[in-house]
Amino acid sequence: MSIEDWRRKIDEIDRKLVQLLNERSRCVVEIGKIKHVSGESLYQPDREKQVLDAAVRSNPGPLPDAAIRRLFERILDEARSVERVVMTGDDEKKKS
Repeated sequence: MSIEDWRRKIDEIDRKLVQLLNERSRCVVEIGKIKHVSGESLYQPDREKQVLDAAVRSNPGPLPDAAIRRLFERILDEARSVERVVMTGDDEKKKS
């Protein structure tokens, strides 16, 4: 394949990643609603550790485990932002 073929493939993967990240965020919204009703705290370090550890365990490479961990740390950080909006009504989307 040519470089342009590879780039088209990357573009398609990027579109799929955006779809999956938004699907994940819709799940986070629902979790935020449940936490709001039940009074659970936004930040749950044990759960985040489970998510990070599972992501690293499922990594076949070539990305190193540390890179996967950093990527998922960022995903979790953004998920907390989405949950915070649901739980507090503070619409950060307007701010960014």
